[in-house]
Amino acid sequence: MDYRQAGVDIEAGRTFVEKIRDSVARTHRLGVLGDLGGFGGCFELPAGYRQPVLVSGTDGVGTKLKIAQSANKHDTIGIDLVAMCVNDVLTSGAEPLFFLDYLATGKLEPDQLAEVVKGIADGCQMAGCALLGGETAEMPGFYGVGEYDAAGFCVAIAEKSEMLNGTQVNIGDVAIGLASSGIHSNGYSLVRKIIETKGYHWSDRLDNPISPETQDLTLAEIFLTPTQIYVKPVLAALKADLGIHGLAHITGGGLPENLPRCLGDGQSVEILRHSWQIPPIFQWLQAQGEVPELDMFNTFNMGIGMAVIVDPAKADAAIAYFQAQGFVANRIGQVIAGERSLIFV
Repeated sequence: MDYRQAGVDIEAGRTFVEKIRDSVARTHRLGVLGDLGGFGGCFELPAGYRQPVLVSGTDGVGTKLKIAQSANKHDTIGIDLVAMCVNDVLTSGAEPLFFLDYLATGKLEPDQLAEVVKGIADGCQMAGCALLGGETAEMPGFYGVGEYDAAGFCVAIAEKSEMLNGTQVNIGDVAIGLASSGIHSNGYSLVRKIIETKGYHWSDRLDNPISPETQDLTLAEIFLTPTQIYVKPVLAALKADLGIHGLAHITGGGLPENLPRCLGDGQSVEILRHSWQIPPIFQWLQAQGEVPELDMFNTFNMGIGMAVIVDPAKADAAIAYFQAQGFVANRIGQVIAGERSLIFV
């Protein structure tokens, strides 16, 4: 016997590395040392920091991967992987420096996973970080044919005195919601359950489209819309002194779970339920699955991908700035006295 007979193809692994070399190269940024292929990725910390703090984050894409694999569409799932990590570290006010990935599959298909890595490289470019390295594991018998899993790891940097940690937030601060690009990468177990229960297929095109923009798209294309990456506009806003006191990435658990995480002691946030338009995709899911509204808010981002807490005197300027960057931005509430909770009014 040899390794190939056991289900692991070393040559396919080498082919895969060559296919992703250009994708990795286009994410190169100042600080990267060495080239693809070493045992470890090396990165030199940028100069100019008095007390540099490294902020790290890790995440996956969840069962959204099942849709990509079912539809054989793998070119954007890597953007989701990067987004879930870089948006998290961004909430500390940190700049992402580099990213690593871990891909595991039952049988290595170089073209398939090269598409995944292309998406990862796209996401890294959107976030301004380097794809410093990764690991690909071929695990026959553990994953089915065509199946793979993905995990991401990000390291960012911040000046210690400028980090956002809840202490900057004040009673009366304004909560601004930055629009999501759709479902992002949370709640897909419920999405898949609704699609399955209603008898839809991912290749279906609906007779009554969810919205005008989705008229010619399959359900797979709609629900594979990649997660919005907020890094560059938010970092620029922090440098522009727009009075940002806190940031919350709205992921699993929705607004009720995530927004209070950026508050200080003795603070809650009051959210004006009708201050933004719930996107049609969430309305469609709620109707199809007969999902109670509270469960929708506890599962999905409901159209708010990032919440920004700002000084009330600078709220209008902050909204105008984000709108100029192409984001739908709304004043959605304010910080009140309380015990780190969220209240809808």
